[in-house]
Amino acid sequence: MKAMVVIPTYNEKENIEQTVAMVLSLPQEFHVLVVDDSSPDGTGAIADRLSCESDRVHVLHRTAKEGIGPAYIAGFRYAIDAGADYIIEMDADRSHDPMALPAFVAAAAEADVVVGSRYKDGVRVVDWAAKRLLLSLAASYYVKLVLGIPVDDPTGGFTLWRRRVLEALDLKHLASRGYSFQVEMKYRAWKKGFKLAEIPIVFYERRLGGSKISKNIVYEALYVLWRIRLTPGPDGPRLAPEVVAARSVEPVTKS
Repeated sequence: MKAMVVIPTYNEKENIEQTVAMVLSLPQEFHVLVVDDSSPDGTGAIADRLSCESDRVHVLHRTAKEGIGPAYIAGFRYAIDAGADYIIEMDADRSHDPMALPAFVAAAAEADVVVGSRYKDGVRVVDWAAKRLLLSLAASYYVKLVLGIPVDDPTGGFTLWRRRVLEALDLKHLASRGYSFQVEMKYRAWKKGFKLAEIPIVFYERRLGGSKISKNIVYEALYVLWRIRLTPGPDGPRLAPEVVAARSVEPVTKS
């Protein structure tokens, strides 16, 4: 089955080449789609070169920086058109370890959505300040309280989607454009009755480049969270959502 890793980029020239190389080095033949929002630092040109060097590297150039949500949606549509059965969201900056990708595919044997969790069976983040960790934990708790999503890390962005999930969701009418997109996607899938699995991962703070997180993003996420909760949306009737515990999957660490 074909798996495509969707990596949105904006000014990631320090990271994108090594990240793509790590994905391509895996025994399984993962494809990579770089979705670049016209990075002024030349990230798109690097991605184009990598695409010329491997037929498993694809590039989608977007003309403007519109937020993480629209970038991922564009990537999802490309992956579906390319015939991917598994579509995996992953950051470019190696905070998400590419070596974990086979564990996601293995867990997808029992689930429709596989969430890479920083907080399942303990906290697994590296080089975060205590304040940031507490904020992230509080955000996860708050999301679960408001929306009821039965996973420990609903705000995480390392996620596998089966093709049928993305085809069933109304991607054109999502409320989120920023980082709350991650929460809304999981919530909409859960509401439709798709099976969710959660596997433990180790999350690393980026080493190179600047963080994209800002206070405005946090405020937007809090606002959109209630908009998601109070708007029925196009999900249809609630079925019987089930959280599937992925078996025999250990936290993935970098070599």
